[in-house]
Amino acid sequence: MHDDRSLVEARLKRVLEERVRPAVYPESVPLEVAVWHAPGEPVPVAEGIAAEPEPITVGARWGAPWGTSWFRVTGTVPREWAGRTVEALLDLGFDENMPGFQCEGLVYRPDGTPVKGLNPRNQWVRIGAPVEGGEEVRLHVEAASNPVILDYHPFLPTPLGDKDTAGSEPQYTLTRMDLAVFDETVWQLVIDLEVLGELMAELPVESARRWEILRAVERALDAIDLQDVNGSAGEARSRLTGVLSGPAAPSAHRISAVGHAHIDSAWLWPLRETVRKVARTTSNMTALLDDEPDFVFAMSQAQQWAWVKEHRPEVWARVKKAVADGRFVPAGGMWVESDTNMPGSEAMARQFVHGKRFFLDEFGIENEEAWLPDTFGFAAGLPQIIKAAGSKWLLTQKISWSQTNKFPHHTFRWEGIDGTRIFTHFPPVDTYNCSMKGSEIAHAARNFKDKGVARHSLAPTGWGDGGGGTTREMVAKAARLRDLEGSATVAWETPREFFEKAESEYPEPPVWVGELYLELHRATLTSQAKTKQGNRRSEHLLREAELWAATAAVRTGFPYPYEELDRIWKTVLLHQFHDILPGSSIAWVHREARATYERLAAELNTIITGAQHALAGEGSTPLLFNSAPHTRHGVLAGGAGTPTAEGGTVRTVRPDGGHILDNGLLRVEIDARGLVVSAHDVEADRETIAPGRAANLLQLHPDFPNMWDAWDVDEFYRNTVTDLTDADEVVAGEDAGSVRIVRTFGASRVTQVLSLPPGERRLLLETEVDWHETEKFLKLAFPLDVHAERYASETQFGHFHRPTHTNTSWEAAKFEACNHRFVHLEEPGWGVALVNDSTYGHDVTRTVRTDGDRGTTTTLRVSLLRAPRFPDPETDQGVHRFRHALVAGAGIGDAVREGWRINLPERRVDGAGEVAPLVTVDQEAVVVTAVKLADDGSGDVVVRFHEAHGGRARATLTAGFAVADVTVTDLLERPLPQVAAPRVDGERVAVRLRPFELMTLRLRRA
Repeated sequence: MHDDRSLVEARLKRVLEERVRPAVYPESVPLEVAVWHAPGEPVPVAEGIAAEPEPITVGARWGAPWGTSWFRVTGTVPREWAGRTVEALLDLGFDENMPGFQCEGLVYRPDGTPVKGLNPRNQWVRIGAPVEGGEEVRLHVEAASNPVILDYHPFLPTPLGDKDTAGSEPQYTLTRMDLAVFDETVWQLVIDLEVLGELMAELPVESARRWEILRAVERALDAIDLQDVNGSAGEARSRLTGVLSGPAAPSAHRISAVGHAHIDSAWLWPLRETVRKVARTTSNMTALLDDEPDFVFAMSQAQQWAWVKEHRPEVWARVKKAVADGRFVPAGGMWVESDTNMPGSEAMARQFVHGKRFFLDEFGIENEEAWLPDTFGFAAGLPQIIKAAGSKWLLTQKISWSQTNKFPHHTFRWEGIDGTRIFTHFPPVDTYNCSMKGSEIAHAARNFKDKGVARHSLAPTGWGDGGGGTTREMVAKAARLRDLEGSATVAWETPREFFEKAESEYPEPPVWVGELYLELHRATLTSQAKTKQGNRRSEHLLREAELWAATAAVRTGFPYPYEELDRIWKTVLLHQFHDILPGSSIAWVHREARATYERLAAELNTIITGAQHALAGEGSTPLLFNSAPHTRHGVLAGGAGTPTAEGGTVRTVRPDGGHILDNGLLRVEIDARGLVVSAHDVEADRETIAPGRAANLLQLHPDFPNMWDAWDVDEFYRNTVTDLTDADEVVAGEDAGSVRIVRTFGASRVTQVLSLPPGERRLLLETEVDWHETEKFLKLAFPLDVHAERYASETQFGHFHRPTHTNTSWEAAKFEACNHRFVHLEEPGWGVALVNDSTYGHDVTRTVRTDGDRGTTTTLRVSLLRAPRFPDPETDQGVHRFRHALVAGAGIGDAVREGWRINLPERRVDGAGEVAPLVTVDQEAVVVTAVKLADDGSGDVVVRFHEAHGGRARATLTAGFAVADVTVTDLLERPLPQVAAPRVDGERVAVRLRPFELMTLRLRRA
């Protein structure tokens, strides 16, 4: 037979595009349209519907950036359409290639009842099936003219990312407002031809199945009368019945399709717009569930559910019914799909506490999966947190974006720093916006790395990022792919159903140990420094507020601020969303975040001050309140008392004009350039700084990644560096133990104060940067005289080791990594820590000195600031303040302690006398991360702690109050009956912990 394959395939493409698809709506009449543009921010639905609109015609421009326009569309169904299906086609000016990234709308009936959302791939509203003819149609559309930020030429700087700079130029052209007859037979033919055409393209050319489909498609095309598609569509469909009914091979890959709309809680739109995006999507999905009995939809992020409940009660009622039916499924059990690298220990725990509790309280549903398809890598402490929250599975897709190394598994067990293992799945479809294209389904089957031992994978199906969700076309395609020869099989299932099947068929999958590092988006550890500082400060203020409020409640009857703390925690958790905390959202989002953090800080400081004054009582004794989990200046952790004196620091002048700071424990030399050329540990007689090198060195790099400006830093940035060694001033500081340094470069200015506190082996560096650079990367370097093959950086409830070498491509790819409060390098018996109060990104490199002692120089650099121009063209412009401390002779315990210390500054209050801690722990390796009252209002005291040094620990926790009962609980403060109860002796509780083990105790007061 002659090879006419290309001829038939080209024929299919043209006939489908030019004849069959247009025939889905064979007849139409225009609707009358009027519009009212809301001034300023969105208005309530009743106000938008009641407003008096002005006439507007198709072809007119509308919609200032970030505006809201209320369209009223009216018309009459022609009587000659009686008995037919009629839909309104409402095209606001959509580009079908940008679902979720353009204008959108929510359609209402005149009484304010929501009907469904409108977006570029969902422009129809069902009027009747069938109609009687003569019906009056009146709909209202709340249309959001959200500007396109990520355009066809991506990553161009734009002022559209903030309503204050976006201007008022109309963004869209009204394209179509019609009533139309919907021909379902033709629509079904479109789906038939799409599914077969897409499957055919994925099959081998020599495959008999491909040619069988080709001939059936050819016969169907022969049956289509191009002048009467509607009249001939039925016959064309009948000629495809055979090839659509052949069953899949018994060995076919099995895909669990989960209806999905990954909605970024903020990204290229502000938080307020996400509230409306969620309402549009949930309206669409509840409507689709009514129409499609097999369809299942899952939505994560309890915050988004809470928004629907608060702002759209009519939609909420429909959602609750669908949940009760088991087809609209809460997923993930987290407050938002957060970043997991940067949130602190307690914050990561509270993501699950607040997320799971919302779904339990509202629906009685316990989530057992963590659902994080788009998060930018996963910290090594996460598996233990997932398990401690009562969950056992994890889904993500983002690791498939890694640039260098291909992850070797799709289904595996992920082992965290404490040994906890979580059953994990990466969907091989390689997208969280699957649309049921044949290419996607075939890719999932081919790409699946666990063939031969497993057959199941998951496909999150629906338009996401900006929302929209699953469409009726996707559902129709999935129906044809349920059991189709040549294809993987597709079935709608809940996440739980997928994970149960996947785990059952693959009970012993391979194990991956340590962090799931994304080899991309590394600069999210640095972009938008004030957002990151706001997060870090909020986390520690919340610790203080809970600690002192709980202590004061038990000791003095101070009213514990349950509601305030709950609200503040949820706000902080929201801002840990994976495009807010990472700094990859538009200017509007970060402007609001800065204001939010300032407001929260004021509220939390009010709670802290009130509780501390209640504890201190009336008096004039100066008291130091120690919020850190270790004794400080003689004051116990969680207590208040009179601090002990710790000697002094001497400052002398170096011959070169620099300065020497000496407190008897550490001798620091600062040269005339303001660089640290020596930090000598007196007791160990050991130098910290590498010979011939200088620390406190600011280094400036060009920073213009190939794409994803706010997200990425590409390795070639290191090829060019400018050492900022010129100093305008190097002068004595205001106190005897400090030196002040001023530098200017480009349009920026840096002021530093280096100080050596008495009685401590730590050099404190306070850096203020008035930053006005563009597309630059600012680092602060510390070349250390340490030979170490690996280093430790803090993560949630412990620390994680990374190599200092680049033996393999996996190690080389980690050229920018995350730490929390410390980075620690160590030779046996002696180490160095660098602690910080608000930075996350860092890099560590090593060289061997070729002259002199031929020792190893290990250089640790912290990332301070960037200046990308997309999506916020003014990223990080302005004044920033950072605090770091270089701790010489530091073991891992010193790094842990000093990391807490720099993040929890001392608070001094005058009072009557010492305040005893509510709880104490007698083992420094056991770090208490939370002391609070139980969330249920019972008055029980909840204490969370972990082993922080990486070894086994025995400790005694002593309560400063009468204890009736002690229970080991999960993160949600529920008893864990399978865990042996600790030994209790009065107010003393004996505990044993594995390395990095996390434990929560609930103490019932007598």
